Amino acid sequence: MWSNRRVNMDNCLLTFAFGLLIFGECSARVVRVSPGPLIRVEGQPVSIKCDVKDYGGPREQDFDWEMSRETNGQRIKIVSTFDAGYPDPTVSNRIASGDIAAVRLKDNEVELKIAEVKPHDAGFYWCKTPSTDLVVSGNYDAQVQLTVIPNTLKVSPMALPPVVPEGSDITLSCNVTRELTHPTYLSVTWLVKKGTTSEEILTFGPQGEVVTSPKFARRYADGGIRLVPGRNGVFELVISRVMTSDVGRYECNGTEWTHETGGKWIKIVESTKELGAVAVTPTGQSLNVKASSSSSSSTSLILSPGDTLALLCSVAADNLPALTLEVAWLADGREIITMDRSGVVISNTSSSGAQENRGEVSLERTGTGEYRLGVRGVNSQDEGLYTCRIRAFIEKGGRSSGGGGRWHMAAEKTSGPVTVKVSEITPNFTLTLEATQIPQTAAEPTELSCHVTNIIQLPPGGRLGVSWEHISLPGTGNDPQTAHLIGSLDGNGNLLPESMYADRLKSGVLSLSRVQPNTFKLRLLRSQEIDMGQYVCIVSSWSVNTQGEMVKTSESKSSALTVRWDAKRPTLNVGARRIREASVGGATFEMSCIVDSENLDEAGYSVLIQTQEGLETTIRTIMTLSPDFVVQHGGATDPNRRDGLVLTKSGPAEFRFRLAGVQVSDRGYYWCDITAWTKQQPGQMWTKAISSQSNKIRINFEENGPSFNIAVHSVIGSVYPWETAKMECSLSVSGSTPKTDDLVYEVRWFFTKLRGEQAAVPVAGINRFGVVEKANRNSSSDISIERKNTNTYVLYVYGTQDSDSGEYHCVATPWYLSASTGAWTEAGELTSGRVFLTVKFAVWDSLKMPLLYGASASLGVGIFSLILGLVCAQCCCRNAAHTPRSSNKLMDLEMD
Repeated sequence: MWSNRRVNMDNCLLTFAFGLLIFGECSARVVRVSPGPLIRVEGQPVSIKCDVKDYGGPREQDFDWEMSRETNGQRIKIVSTFDAGYPDPTVSNRIASGDIAAVRLKDNEVELKIAEVKPHDAGFYWCKTPSTDLVVSGNYDAQVQLTVIPNTLKVSPMALPPVVPEGSDITLSCNVTRELTHPTYLSVTWLVKKGTTSEEILTFGPQGEVVTSPKFARRYADGGIRLVPGRNGVFELVISRVMTSDVGRYECNGTEWTHETGGKWIKIVESTKELGAVAVTPTGQSLNVKASSSSSSSTSLILSPGDTLALLCSVAADNLPALTLEVAWLADGREIITMDRSGVVISNTSSSGAQENRGEVSLERTGTGEYRLGVRGVNSQDEGLYTCRIRAFIEKGGRSSGGGGRWHMAAEKTSGPVTVKVSEITPNFTLTLEATQIPQTAAEPTELSCHVTNIIQLPPGGRLGVSWEHISLPGTGNDPQTAHLIGSLDGNGNLLPESMYADRLKSGVLSLSRVQPNTFKLRLLRSQEIDMGQYVCIVSSWSVNTQGEMVKTSESKSSALTVRWDAKRPTLNVGARRIREASVGGATFEMSCIVDSENLDEAGYSVLIQTQEGLETTIRTIMTLSPDFVVQHGGATDPNRRDGLVLTKSGPAEFRFRLAGVQVSDRGYYWCDITAWTKQQPGQMWTKAISSQSNKIRINFEENGPSFNIAVHSVIGSVYPWETAKMECSLSVSGSTPKTDDLVYEVRWFFTKLRGEQAAVPVAGINRFGVVEKANRNSSSDISIERKNTNTYVLYVYGTQDSDSGEYHCVATPWYLSASTGAWTEAGELTSGRVFLTVKFAVWDSLKMPLLYGASASLGVGIFSLILGLVCAQCCCRNAAHTPRSSNKLMDLEMD
C-alpha cells in the first residue's frame, strides 16, 4: 500500500514538472525597443521606449540601459531604474542635469530620454531586464541603433507686400532645404496668425500629399488656394481673390521627417519663419464711380425731343482687373437698364408700361471701366436725374475653377446724378365736340364730330391723332361711371382698337375716321342702350424725331358730350312648372321654364338650372345652356349621373330640364336662371341684355324602403337515421319592390336541441355574396345550404343522426340597392319561426335482424342434434337375439 502511494506521488511530481516546463516554454520573456535604426538631428530630443512582456515574477520590472558607439565596442552603462549608482562616470553629469533620464511609463515600460542629442550619442543602445522568471526563456535585452545627423534644415521665406487690394492674388513663397546624408523627408506648412492664434492653411509633404485645414478645404477645392511646387526647395502657395478676412501675419514652417520601420513617420526637426503681415484694402475704399455726358463733363444736359442721350459711367478701383462689375443706370432712382456681371443687358420695363413711352435705351462697354448709356429719340418722359450704380463682385473660387465658383459682392457705389432735361415746344389747339346725328330709339345711327381749331406751334411735318372715350350712364353697363377707351388713330392714321370694342370696329358697326386734317368722326350704325352716355375726344399732336419716327408730343381733351334717348327697357319673366312629379326614389323629375319677354329683338337665351337644399342654403348650378345651345354641367353634378340629366330647348321660348333616378340627395328647390342676349349683326359676339329667375319647384319625398317577411317550413321534417332532412326558409318583399339584381340576402340557420329551449347554436350560413360558412358540430351528419331562387334558401341535413333532432329556424338580413340613394342598404334583421326535425327510432328494424339470427341459430342447432343422435344410434348400438325368460321367476331373480 505504501509503495502504491509512493508511485502516485511520483506521478504527480512528474506531471507538475512537465507542466512547469510547458508553461515556461509558452510564456517566454519578450523585451522590445523602438524599431530602428533611429535617425535624429543634433540638438533635438530623443526618446527610446522599451517594454517587456510574458514575464514571471513581480508586476513592476526594472530596466538597465547601455550603449556602445560600435557594434562590438565597449558598452557604457547609462542609467538604471533599480541601481542609482549604475551609470558610467562619463554620463553621470548629464544624468544629474537631467539631459539623460529613464522615465517609467508603466510597470513593464520605460523610456530613455535625451534632451539634446549630441553627435557622440550615436551608436547602439541596449535595454536589459534582470530575470525574475522561474525558468530562463526568451530574450532579456533588445538593441536599437541611433544615428545623429547635423541640423541642416533651412527655411528662407520671401517677404510679402504689407498691403494688397481686395480681389488680387498673393503668393506665399518659402525655400525649405536640408543636406541629404541619410534618408529623410521634408514637408512645408503655411500658417496665418490672427492675434495670438495660428491657423494652418495647407501642408505639402512629407510624401508629396496635400493636406488642408477644414476652414480652407472648400476654398482649395474651388481653386482659390493653389500649391505651386518649385525647384531647389522653393514652394509657393498662391491665394487668389483675397478677401478682407485674409488679413493677418503669414508664417512658413519647414519640417524634416524620418520614416521608421513599421510605417511610422517621425518629426525630427522643424523651423518656422514669418513671411510678413498682410493688410487687405476693401474694394469700397478705392472704388470710384462717375457719371457724365459723353460730350461734356457738365452734370446738366438739355436735349430737344428726338435727340439721342449719351451718358458715360467711369469706374476706377485699385483692383479693377480682379473685379466683375454689374452696371445699372437709374433715372430718378428707378432702374432703366442693367448689364449683369456676365455681360447680359436687361432692359427694365416697368409693369405699368411707363417704359414703353420712353426712348430706345441701350448700354455697352466701351473700354476698361467705361460703360455708355444711349437713349434714342428722347421725349419729355426721359427727363430726370440719371445715376450709374456699380456693384463689384469677387469670385470666391480661383481662376482655375472655370468661372463656376461662388461670388460675393465686395462693394456697391452710385455715382452723382446727371440732370437731363428735354425742351419741348408743345402745340396748342382748341377742340369742339358736337353730335351730327343723335338716335331717337335703339338701332338708329349715332354720329359725333370732333373739330380741331386754333392750332399753334405744330412743327413742320406734325400731325394730329385722336382717341375716343365713352362713359356709361348710371344703371347701364357692367361698370357705370368708368371711362372706357373705344379706340384711337395715331399720327400715321393707324386704327388702334380697344378689346371691348374690337369686334364692333372690325365688323364696321362702329367706325373711327378722319374726314379732314383737323376733323375726326365717331359713327355707330346701330346704337344700343349701352351706348348711351358721355363721349370725349382726345386729340394728340405727333412730330417726327431725328430717327424719322412719329412720336407723340402733346394731347388735349374735349368737353364731354352726352348722348341719350328715351329707351324702352326690355323685360323678361320666367315661369317654371312641374311636368313630372318625383314622389319616390328612382323616379324621374321634369320641369319646364317658359320665357316671356318684351322689347327684345332676336334675342338668344342662356339657361342656368340651379338648386338649393333649403331656402337659406348655398345655391348650386346643375347645368347650363348657352345662347349657342352648348350644354355644360356645373360643379354640383355628380359625373356618374350626367347621363340622367337633360336640358333642352323645347320651344321658341321654352326650356325643359329632366332629372332621372331621383335620390334623397336631390331633394330641394329647383329653378331656372335665364339671361337674354342680343347681337347687332350676325357673326358678332353676344351682348347681355337682361336676366331673370323663375319660381322655385320643390322635390320632396320620403324614402319608403321595401318591407320583408320571413317564414320557415320543413319539406322533409321526419326522417329515419342516415336519411336526408330538408327545410326551406322563404322570404317575401312588399312595398317598393327592388329589381331582382338589386336584392340579396344574408341567411343563417340555428339549431335548438330541446323544444322551446332559448339557447340556439349556429348551424350554417350564406352571406350576400353566396359564400357558405358551416359551424363546428358534434354530429357526424353533413350540412349544406342551397339558394333555390332569390327569396328561397334550403337547408339540407345529410346522414341524419339522433343528435340532429330538435328545432331549426333561420335569420335573414336583406340588402337592396336603394333607388333613393343609389347605394346598397341593409334592412332590418328577420327571424323566422321554428320547425322541429324528428329522427325516428325503428323498433322492428332494430330487432328483426337479431331475432332472425337467433331463430336461425336455434333451428340449426336442433337439426344438428337430431342428425347426430340418429348417426350415433345406427353406428354405435348392436341388435342382440331374443332369449325367452324362464318360468321360474325365482331363478330369474337369482340370475339377475
